[in-house]
Order: sequence, then structure tokens, then C-alpha cells
Amino acid sequence: MPRVSQDHLDARRRQILDGARACFARHGYEGATVRRLEEATGLSRGAIFHHFRDKESLFLALAEDDALRMADVVARQGLVQVMRDLLSAPEPDAEHPADWLGTRLEVSRRLRTDPEFRGRWAERSRQLTDATRQRLVRQREAGNLRDDVDIDVLTSFLELVLEGLVSHLAMGLPADDLEPVLDLVEETVRRHRRTG
Repeated sequence: MPRVSQDHLDARRRQILDGARACFARHGYEGATVRRLEEATGLSRGAIFHHFRDKESLFLALAEDDALRMADVVARQGLVQVMRDLLSAPEPDAEHPADWLGTRLEVSRRLRTDPEFRGRWAERSRQLTDATRQRLVRQREAGNLRDDVDIDVLTSFLELVLEGLVSHLAMGLPADDLEPVLDLVEETVRRHRRTG
């Protein structure tokens, strides 16, 4: 039997994660049945669960993958950019389902309703907080961040705004006028230089 290359395995894993992301965004965790996951990925249950032990493992891997991608954006552009990306994401029922938003909404729901998931997620969720904190430290060192508020307080502030935005979007409230709000959030953490 021929050996499968690591590139092939990685591509298959990416195919599963991408399909599962769309399925979870469209149907939620409970609604993402094995049959729907098969349809969304174009693969059999055997192929899916060769890479992931069960649906919970698949969802955690997906949420972790999204958290890492969000942390990468935070490291380069800041947490407010992640929020801007969430605003620009298409609706979950659109042809291209919301990317991070669907996963983030499902993570938020499961954190509230599933104590076991909450425990498992806590181990994985530090990446975004750490990336935000490190970005803020770099911005402060560059003289771009206000210095009258502790970094941990600013990190918590930005994370609360993110969670509020996710809740706002989850309720289906209008989001087309929130860019100025994000501008204000960004402005509140910047250092204001005195003139004159």
C-alpha cells in the first residue's frame, strides 16, 4: 500500500477544518451531524474521523485553529482588526459562511452551557489573550499606547469589547454602523500626545 505524504495529510486536514467551519457556522454544534459534516467536507465519516477522534475533537481543533489565526492577526495588526474582520464577514447563510464569527459564536455558547467544554477550552484560549497583551506591550514600547492604564486592564478592555461585538452579531443586530465604534475603541488605547 502506498504511503500518503505529509502534504496530502495536511491538505486533507485543512479540507476537513474548512468544511467543518462552514457546517458549524450554518448549523451550530448540535446541528452539525456526521452526515452534514460529510456533505460539507466532501469526505466520508471514516476519512473525517481518521484525522479527529470525534466531533468534539474536530470542533476544538477548529476553534483552536481559528484562535491561532486570530492571534496572528492580533500580533500583526491588533485585536481591533480582528473585530473589523468579524464585521466584514458575510452572513452565516451566505454562499461563504462567516469565517471566525460562526466558530466564535459557537464557542461562546458552549462556554456558557457546557462546563466540560469550558475546562478544555480554557487550556486553548490563552493564545488570543497572550497575543493581545504582547501587541500592547510592543505598542507601548514604541510610544503608541497610552501609559496611564495597566496593560492587563487594556487587554481585558479589548477582550470585553470583542465579546460584546460577538454578542451583538449573534443577536442579529445591525452592524453596518459599527466601524466608527471600533475607531473609538482603537483611539481609547492610543497614546495622546500633547501639542503646544
